[in-house]
Amino acid sequence: MKAAVVERYGPPEVVEVREVPDPPVRGKGRVLVRVRAAAVTSADGRIRGARFPRGFGTFARLAFGVRRPRRAVLGGVFSGVVEEVGPGVSGIAVGDEVCGMTGVRFGTHAELVVARADRLVVKPAGVSHQDAAGVLFGGTTALHYLRDRVRPGHRVLVNGASGAIGTSAVQLARLAGGRVTGVCSGANADLVRSLGAEEVVDHTTTPLASLPGSYDVVLDTVGNIDIAGGRALLAPGGVLLLAVADLGQTLRARGDVVAGPSPEKPEYFARLLDLVASGDLRVVVSRTMPLDDVAEAHRVVDTGRKVGNVVVTP
Repeated sequence: MKAAVVERYGPPEVVEVREVPDPPVRGKGRVLVRVRAAAVTSADGRIRGARFPRGFGTFARLAFGVRRPRRAVLGGVFSGVVEEVGPGVSGIAVGDEVCGMTGVRFGTHAELVVARADRLVVKPAGVSHQDAAGVLFGGTTALHYLRDRVRPGHRVLVNGASGAIGTSAVQLARLAGGRVTGVCSGANADLVRSLGAEEVVDHTTTPLASLPGSYDVVLDTVGNIDIAGGRALLAPGGVLLLAVADLGQTLRARGDVVAGPSPEKPEYFARLLDLVASGDLRVVVSRTMPLDDVAEAHRVVDTGRKVGNVVVTP
């Protein structure tokens, strides 16, 4: 099969598409899936470039590889068609269209991936593979942080509203009855408004510190809001959600500050896909390209100005 292989940390050019052996279906509860679409995310870019949040560098190297990525094929999000079912699998059959996330096993930037059956959901017929792959990474993070925290009438500030997490967060907050203010560049203001933001703040002309401290929920998807600055934006009883936090912020997050990784829950996948199928959630995919162009996808991610999601189609 073809796969995007990363054998050393570095710039996008270190990603090479090669022929590699098909992955074997080993162990109970696993399935082999032919990948139709896979997201190239900020997480992929951070691991490839060994650019980890401040304070996490040593831990990340131990987890992902000290001198080079332990898993040479990156990618943690995919949608595709089941080709083989291993022992102990029920509810999934060859030919089913499924999608999911692979966690630290990665491997989705390839024509074939082995995944745990209990981490997959069946893709609704009305949702494309590109949209299914596009919604899961940012959507699960947005859903994890906003779920049960946004109530009707709440003022919600989404920093990084045009990114993978932000485009889902704006819509999920609106669906929960929130009044959303999106922070993005002026070039993406119309997009963020079309997703349901009542107000858009251009971060290139308006400092976040100048905004009124009247938000019930502040979600930072960029990593440029510290705890003190974020708390200054909150109304009494508000909550600061740091989807991108360094080690110090993560350790100090308590009370009105929430940080930490978002779990990859199949029930989150199913909820997001149902919203996409019903037309209540729009998946923003700014670039779709073949697997052979995966290095270019990494370049787009590395700009820090990626709009929505970038998807490769093996």
